[in-house]
Amino acid sequence: MSNKDNAAVQQLLDLLESRYAMRVLWALRDGHPQTFRLLQDSVGGVTPNTMNTRLKELRAANLVQHGGDGYQLTPTGLDLLKRLNDIGPFAGKWAAAQAKKK
Repeated sequence: MSNKDNAAVQQLLDLLESRYAMRVLWALRDGHPQTFRLLQDSVGGVTPNTMNTRLKELRAANLVQHGGDGYQLTPTGLDLLKRLNDIGPFAGKWAAAQAKKK
């Protein structure tokens, strides 16, 4: 991977590591627009100020957009989640392995 690619990956990871960023994206994965309040409830435990900040960052990164019906993923955001789609099955296997350790 080139230095330019490494920098791009680091930039994306920095965004996704922001508190609640992945939860916001995950809450929008079904493709249905959500109002601010519904999205806040879907994410859980996030303050309005933090939610506003995260949405602003995700909109600036072209991962989330706001339309007349609420917030939803952009085509770029959908592409990212498609690429992360295997996280569900992986998480299930990982959790089962963790439970066996106990």
